[in-house]
Amino acid sequence: MDYFNDLIKRYPILSICEEDIRKAYTILEKSFASDGKLLIAGNGGSAADSDHISGELLKSFVLKRIPEQAFLNKLTEIDSDTGSYLADKLQGSLPAIPLTTHTALMTASLNDVDGNVLFAQQVMGLGKPEDVFLGISTSGNSKDVIYAMVVAKAKGLKTIALTGKDGGKIKNIADVSIVVPQTETYKIQELHLPVYHALCLQIEERFFK
Repeated sequence: MDYFNDLIKRYPILSICEEDIRKAYTILEKSFASDGKLLIAGNGGSAADSDHISGELLKSFVLKRIPEQAFLNKLTEIDSDTGSYLADKLQGSLPAIPLTTHTALMTASLNDVDGNVLFAQQVMGLGKPEDVFLGISTSGNSKDVIYAMVVAKAKGLKTIALTGKDGGKIKNIADVSIVVPQTETYKIQELHLPVYHALCLQIEERFFK
């Protein structure tokens, strides 16, 4: 199924973004196919979106994701009872890390360095060339997200921006920028959700159908 066609049918206002949404999917698909991971960051509601996206990728979304049989066999080889339980419960997963939930690092950065480099520091430590950094900013001008994206690009990661208004500064830094056509923060966020749902659905279809 082409979830992007369905997205545009349900949200015609997003037709202006369709090409960039498809480009973002191509970047994500290539990364996951190369054993890469997704690093995600944003502030406020966009921080919640970061968690949301990771949740859709780390476990089943709409498809039943059965792990590879060889892995399930290893579980039962290690311990029959525990392995059988886990084999019945575990779901196929794609690595996606929200950079918004590391409390100890957050407070250390705020206290010792500069809170604006929190996401950048995590990208510094976690990012590899096969990975993708997704920066979410309704204005496109969130300093901490921009700093993280600059570090990501310096480390060779592919970068995607999810933003609104005129795209802000981040638009011209990211490899692909999805700029939804709204100017008010809550309206931008209302369009971000169906965009990243479509991306997650298409990724799930690619790797687990």
